[in-house]
Amino acid sequence: MALTTEDELLAYAAALGASDVGEISGPEVELLRTAPRAPAADVLAVRRRIRRGEDPLGAAFTAIRSPLQRRSSGATYTPQAIVAAMVHWAATHIEPERVVDPGVGSGRFLLEAGRVLPSAKLLGVEIDPLAALLARANLAASGFANRAQILLADYRSLTLSPIEGRTLFIGNPPYVRHHLINATWKDWLVREARKIGLTASQLAGLHVHFFLATQLLGRDGDFGALITASEWLDVNYGRLVRELFLGGLGGDGIIVVEPTARPFPDAATTAAIATFEVGSRPSSIRLHKVEGPEDFDGAFQSGGVRVRRERLAAATRWTHFFRTARPAPEGFVELGELCRVHRGQVTGANKVWIAGAYKEPLPSSVLFPTVTKARELFRANGILADATQLRRVIDLPVNLDELENDEQSAVERFLAWARSLGAHEGYIARHRRAWYSVGLREPPPIMATYMARRPPAFVQNQASARYINIAHGIYPREPLSALALRNLALHLARVASDARGRTYAGGLMKFEPREMERMLVPMPQQLEVAGA
Repeated sequence: MALTTEDELLAYAAALGASDVGEISGPEVELLRTAPRAPAADVLAVRRRIRRGEDPLGAAFTAIRSPLQRRSSGATYTPQAIVAAMVHWAATHIEPERVVDPGVGSGRFLLEAGRVLPSAKLLGVEIDPLAALLARANLAASGFANRAQILLADYRSLTLSPIEGRTLFIGNPPYVRHHLINATWKDWLVREARKIGLTASQLAGLHVHFFLATQLLGRDGDFGALITASEWLDVNYGRLVRELFLGGLGGDGIIVVEPTARPFPDAATTAAIATFEVGSRPSSIRLHKVEGPEDFDGAFQSGGVRVRRERLAAATRWTHFFRTARPAPEGFVELGELCRVHRGQVTGANKVWIAGAYKEPLPSSVLFPTVTKARELFRANGILADATQLRRVIDLPVNLDELENDEQSAVERFLAWARSLGAHEGYIARHRRAWYSVGLREPPPIMATYMARRPPAFVQNQASARYINIAHGIYPREPLSALALRNLALHLARVASDARGRTYAGGLMKFEPREMERMLVPMPQQLEVAGA
């Protein structure tokens, strides 16, 4: 039996008991008044299918209304394999007192929650009265009418009554592009984000609004899983979601679902499932990538890699973290888990800030031995022990009053010379705290070349030299012994030829800091072993 019209959907919704689920809204009542009568035998067959875990009403709805017709409301229904995996993940954490689906559709998430969380109250929010009736019908047919409620409302305007236990937020927020969102709600997004110290873009899609609404509704200890298009991992307007995830929303994991798994049947799109516990702040986030339904259970239970939250916070795009979102070999971690990798400082005008062109003497306190050419690291043969052959970079303090009186006079003469060359007018100089302060980083224990037609060199910096942007500095997140640092540098040098940077025409190899952080290195305890 095929349902081919909205009138038929209404008939079955009425016959299955849609009006028995909580308080029903006026628009839904009006629709039910127009519903024809459905054949009793067919209603019984549909009820049996629903109780077997199928969703014949939702499937018919998405067939009757084309993707184009559903675009303005963002109605895309999630496949059952993904629904089941997300709900079962939640059930392994703790049994919630309440389950909230922000965009309930035909009720797939609430139905699965009703089956595996037998004592939880079920609350769905929906703006389409027909879809709301289908959710009611599914819940009634499944025997959940006495603990379910469907609200015909906008999730962003929802208020939740306080409860003793925890709330699970779970579902597939509607995907609606920004040009279909009215100005009032765009203003709401900016205003509510500002209240919690964040900045929102009015170019954000509706799923971004729902992430913010979820944090506003959530209380410490509430938890959830939301599946959306994965674009928020990288795009500028997704910054709000990334900040919510690392902030008050309490994100603890992200699973990227490849299009081959059909996370959204109406579009070949990569999806991201974000899991979170409101108010938590885990030290690392678990990232996983799946290609098919057979991977879902494993993705939620184990696997993937853990990435320090600081690495995610420092990155403007997150997709690249999933390129290696697989477990590291036993005994190894990514370099980024042990160390931060920073690119060297850009001077903006080497002819001014690298000492040599200016012939008058300058105070030694503003002259820093610095690696300014990659070949200086290649020649070091693994250990930079002597800085006397390095050139000096002139790095003045932001506050020149820190200098002694005689030093200030020498520096003022130098600055007059630098101005005569236009050093104060360059882009870099104009965007520094003070145009004359280069801002060299502290000496790193290990330096690495940045770009060359050969694998990078990793050099122990025993000379405490500084570096500019021809090199990267490698800084341990926690103290490492001299032996561990030595072993780390030697290991990186050994595996450098297999490291994956970016290779350009002519064999030029380039490593961005985040790419270098993905190199695999021994665990700290292994680095402390002589000869490791």
